[in-house]
Amino acid sequence: MISPLEVAANAVMAVSIVLSGRNNVHSWWLGIVGCAMFAALFYQVNLYADVALQLFFILTCVLGWLQWLRGAGGQPLPITRTGRRALGWMVGVGLLATAGYGLMLQAYTNAYAPFIDSAVLMFSIVAQLLLMRRQLETWPFWLLVNTVSVPLYASRGLHLTAVLYAGYWLNALASWLFWRRQMRTQAA
Repeated sequence: MISPLEVAANAVMAVSIVLSGRNNVHSWWLGIVGCAMFAALFYQVNLYADVALQLFFILTCVLGWLQWLRGAGGQPLPITRTGRRALGWMVGVGLLATAGYGLMLQAYTNAYAPFIDSAVLMFSIVAQLLLMRRQLETWPFWLLVNTVSVPLYASRGLHLTAVLYAGYWLNALASWLFWRRQMRTQAA
């Protein structure tokens, strides 16, 4: 059965995620509200890495909101690319952190799917940090996170959340293309 909390969290986050894909600053404050609701929801179903992730998202939503409002030297923060070396480091650290956090959850909690849940946590952190800096490579990371999240949430009975994460996958793909076009336009 779908809880009212799951419905509300997904409604708010759907708007926030679509707005971030459209490069809209209002995505950040909506993200704060939605993440707080998701933290409570994930706690109820023993997805503790996802609870930690939501708390991280709340903090980074505040920081991202400020960063996008301030911009770069008074101008809107431009969409940029991340270097290959930096991406390699992000993937490597993400994999190591996934293993470490997964081992900790497995040893000390009753977490469900501790390594999969930890992968969602760690690679969401990478994607969020890239999003805060308006870097194009945020979207492939969101595609990865959403691909893993859909079956994880479905396996915990969060079917509405799983369906919406499948929609977020499509949004990430469309946003990647939209940001690429905007980046080319801003370069011209």
